[in-house]
Amino acid sequence: MQHFKTLSSYFDYLKLPRPEHPMFSVMYAKGNNFLPCPKESSSPIINDCYTISLKKIIKGDLNYGRTKYDFTNGTLICLAPRQVLQWDKSAVFQQKGFSINFHEDFIKGTDLANQIKKYGFFSYAANEALHLSPKEEKLMESIVENIELEYHSNQDEFSKDIIISQLSTLLKYTNRFYERQFLHRKEMSNNLLEKFNSELEIYFDSGQLQDKGIPKIELIASKLSVSQRYLSDTLKIETGKSTTEHLQLYLINEAKNILLNPNKSISEVAYELGFEYPQYFSRLFKKKEGLSPSEYIEKHKMN
Repeated sequence: MQHFKTLSSYFDYLKLPRPEHPMFSVMYAKGNNFLPCPKESSSPIINDCYTISLKKIIKGDLNYGRTKYDFTNGTLICLAPRQVLQWDKSAVFQQKGFSINFHEDFIKGTDLANQIKKYGFFSYAANEALHLSPKEEKLMESIVENIELEYHSNQDEFSKDIIISQLSTLLKYTNRFYERQFLHRKEMSNNLLEKFNSELEIYFDSGQLQDKGIPKIELIASKLSVSQRYLSDTLKIETGKSTTEHLQLYLINEAKNILLNPNKSISEVAYELGFEYPQYFSRLFKKKEGLSPSEYIEKHKMN
């Protein structure tokens, strides 16, 4: 797999004009103009850059991997460094919108370098992209216009700080609009929670706990055809609890039933639930229930 360590080498591969700045580029299609199109297809590649792109496809289809996605209504895609990319498109292809690309070193030593790590949407898959309303789209484009103006101006000691400040604002709005999208997709969120619990039930009932241990969130997410981060963020918005917390609650509920079996020790219960160390099981149980497993057993003996 090819790995592009500089923005210029990545753009050369895409067959796009070289960026004016060695670590930063912004392209914005205004009026009757279209965004420059990259090469028609690519095998899997990775690079060391962040990408923030608003795609509005006018002609042609764009596929990521083997899947076709709808980018006709203002779709914002955010990609993190070293995310695997692969695409193909039809021969006739035109797109509006904007594309911002910057090397991870461009923001090193700034507040944005720490903040950007907290934005889960950089780990979402293409089918989990943000669909902007016309009003949101206009607001985002106004920020990009300011970035583009600074990018094409004569560079001075203030330029980088101004661009990074605008980038920070752009990402804060992205975060806000994603939360709006989560809330508007409440039915889908409920369905995702049901499917999450269903996958846990299948895993538990199949006896895999004893053989493979507690299931990894990544495994469950792949079964649901969503990214791990998107699954966690969706459940967090909907229920206030992360995927890890939901998994722990499921384990504790299972433990409550098994603990009341007089023929099993606490250690045996822990191992049966996939815990490698019984001490960890006891700590988690007490944290969630306010009682240790032994105290829970004694309490039910008295009832």
